[in-house]
Amino acid sequence: MQLITEEIKKSLPNLYAQEDKGFEAIAYVKFFTPDGSWTWYVTEFDGEDTFFGLVCGLEKELGYFSLSELQQVRGKLGLPVERDLSFKPTPIKEFMDLD
Repeated sequence: MQLITEEIKKSLPNLYAQEDKGFEAIAYVKFFTPDGSWTWYVTEFDGEDTFFGLVCGLEKELGYFSLSELQQVRGKLGLPVERDLSFKPTPIKEFMDLD
């Protein structure tokens, strides 16, 4: 599976474009390990390799991650990271426990 297409690259906001929105920032792409418990929600992209967004793994945290890293990640059964083809743009607050 191609993790990111040229069309998606062009549609993603540039890095820092949503930094003033906090948890209201919109995630446009969701990556996940189909045989694991990691999920990455992309809110911004530098157009080449670096994403910013919400990473849900051992903990939930905002941070930077790279396309090249995602392409190398394998889950428990050795399956590669996939892009959720049915994902719709969603504010990242929807994925947070903000009690």
